[in-house]
Amino acid sequence: MTLWYVTRGSGVVALLLLTAAIVLGIVSALRWRTTRWPRFATVDTHRNLTLLSIVFVAIHVVTTVADGYAPVSLVDAVVPFLSPYRPLWLGLGTVAFDLLLALVVTSLFRGLVPARAWRALHWSAYAAWPVALIHSLGTGSDARTAWLQAIGVASLVAVSLAVLARVALGGGLALPRLGGAVAAVVVPIGVLAWYHSGPLQTGWAKKSGTPSTILARKSTRARASALASAQVEPTSFSA
Repeated sequence: MTLWYVTRGSGVVALLLLTAAIVLGIVSALRWRTTRWPRFATVDTHRNLTLLSIVFVAIHVVTTVADGYAPVSLVDAVVPFLSPYRPLWLGLGTVAFDLLLALVVTSLFRGLVPARAWRALHWSAYAAWPVALIHSLGTGSDARTAWLQAIGVASLVAVSLAVLARVALGGGLALPRLGGAVAAVVVPIGVLAWYHSGPLQTGWAKKSGTPSTILARKSTRARASALASAQVEPTSFSA
């Protein structure tokens, strides 16, 4: 049970840290600074948040495998879409983890990686954020709780506002800026529409690919709990 709580908590913290890192990464492109907050502080904070998010993602992966409740192996943690447990939605989490790993490895050996290739990998790591968000909503056990819904909406709003600020205040070609503005509006709407029609609906556990053995286990526990509640004698009785 302890591992399960650590798994859930570390996943949420990793999502929050990654959201903050993405926002700072977008804002840093505007070269914003003040006398109290120079630009190098933004860059350093962005890097440290990214590294810290990777640490929590690693904790999330290790505790998920060690917990043993869901059939997730170490191979499933690095090779996406192979797990028998919610293969698509768990696989998206694996994709996010692999993108972050690629960022770390190429940064450690940056002198051996061509500048253009390193820059492309660095920017592709930004894709880890939306993939991780959908993974959290698609396979997380807390996906239907109000507090995780609030975190998901707040993350979408924060990143969307950062993109819109980058489009409005930054330079560049008109067409890419227009595309960024459209994406900042359309993507959150699409994610919320998918969430409302999918994970928020009854029966999502079966539709998402939860093995029948786990569903049966949950059903047995629910029946046992209901039976125990029905057999509890009242503390007082009037007739």
